Amino acid sequence: MILVTGATGFLGSELVKQLSNGGKKVRALKRETSVIPSMLQGLANIEWFNGDMLDYFSLEKAFEGITHVYHCAALISFDPAFKKQLLRVNSESTAHIVNLCLENNIEKFVHVSSVSALGDAKEGAKVSEQTQWEFNGRQHGYSISKYESEMQVWRGIAEGLDAVIVNPSLIIGANAGAKGTGQLFDIVRKGLGFYTKGSVGLVDVEDVARAMILLMESNVSGERFLINACSMPSKELFEEAAKELGVAAPSREAKPWMLELAWRGAGFISLFTGKNYALTRDSARSSVKQLNYANDKFLNLFPDFQYKPVKKSIEEICRKLKR
Repeated sequence: MILVTGATGFLGSELVKQLSNGGKKVRALKRETSVIPSMLQGLANIEWFNGDMLDYFSLEKAFEGITHVYHCAALISFDPAFKKQLLRVNSESTAHIVNLCLENNIEKFVHVSSVSALGDAKEGAKVSEQTQWEFNGRQHGYSISKYESEMQVWRGIAEGLDAVIVNPSLIIGANAGAKGTGQLFDIVRKGLGFYTKGSVGLVDVEDVARAMILLMESNVSGERFLINACSMPSKELFEEAAKELGVAAPSREAKPWMLELAWRGAGFISLFTGKNYALTRDSARSSVKQLNYANDKFLNLFPDFQYKPVKKSIEEICRKLKR
């Protein structure tokens, strides 16, 4: 039986759906308060299991009869206020899962990391699996937490764990709705006047799940793979979304100094309103980065694999938002 952590999340639920449709028996791990997505209700071969990723003993029971593990669960936030929580939840939960895999002689483990756990490429070069992450004091809490989580997996590999790591770029897909990465498209729908000069790597959630299954079923071990369909300028991304949504595209460039003022202003306002705003120092500074990611290592291993065109993903996302 296969264990999937974070099974009600955006990626986890897509992975569980594909595994179930492929006839695999899945134990889907979720929090007691989590709601099972409608896309998974009624599917065969899924056993739901309540557990706390920080409670080692509750996780022990989840591993009974398990042979393969996909670790999708993670806390995602770019708000500096959540830094300590990110470091604890992501790193500690991964350490628990790795230790339990070793104790239970799990046949293979696939860990979901992030491009945030990769380093910055030299000017003009693409970020790849070989781009080493080095702490420089400018990384946000999520990046640090995913790097530390990866270190737990590499430690497990050194101790004999058969494991593979995937580093997806920004995961998009229609089932995100207006949450997570779906917020980007919902903001455009509501009216976005500014764009930034940055660029971003994009990949459809269906492709990430497919890639994970292929790697699980392969003989590859002790490696990581960057999963990225393409890199796209933020301006082009917003223009494509605006076209599909039938709204005006952002027409003014948000300069770095404007973003600095904006995130500081949002933080100041939150002191009085008690609300957390999506624009933080980390998200503002990330939005102007020119991020270009490689994808040749995975495609060389699976030459028949074809990524869904990002423009098709955008079309599907926007069609669902317009309903």
